[in-house]
Amino acid sequence: MRYAVLGTGQAGRTLGGKLVALGHEVTLGSRTKDNPVALEWAADSGGGAGTFAEAASFGEVVVNAVAGRVALTALEAAGAANLAGKVLVDVSNPLAFEDGEARLSPVESDSVGEQIQRAFPDARVVKSLNTVNCAVMVDPARVPGGHQLFVCGEDADAKARVTAMLGEFGWPADRVLDLGGIRAARSVEMWLPLWLDLMRHFGHADFNLELRTSR
Repeated sequence: MRYAVLGTGQAGRTLGGKLVALGHEVTLGSRTKDNPVALEWAADSGGGAGTFAEAASFGEVVVNAVAGRVALTALEAAGAANLAGKVLVDVSNPLAFEDGEARLSPVESDSVGEQIQRAFPDARVVKSLNTVNCAVMVDPARVPGGHQLFVCGEDADAKARVTAMLGEFGWPADRVLDLGGIRAARSVEMWLPLWLDLMRHFGHADFNLELRTSR
């Protein structure tokens, strides 16, 4: 499988590195073709590097791993034609630190996942992975127990393909909860402030939710 991973931050490099290790072809996308972080990652991992548009054109599946507040700008640079018909996995969060405090925008009445789906109606957007640290994304065994991930989106087949990708990362299908349509991206994005408080409480990011039900 050919993957485009957009974003050269820790999440993008971690996800891209895991996909390469699993035997997939990966191009890490950034704003410029000569991005030094992307070129170093490519040299170290055996993957490729290019612009957002080059990566999106290459990938059969596109992973949006840029910050949530610049996601639309990055995807516009990737090009609607390069996203049309493809599964687009959005792992971003709309977080920024303003006046020393973490703030989300959009929040409650909208989400980055929904914004992406509206802006690129021909893409098959699936929100997932944004509720855990990037190390846990690709290695769920870092956290003991039967903890869960979430997927949401309008396309059932796209969600099934993302669930299969998560299975390659080590997430059993029965621990991936389908929350329904892309509107549910609002709730999983709003989890982030509590996640930050828990990280401060524990002093590390190796934790996750384990949900139990009586039925």
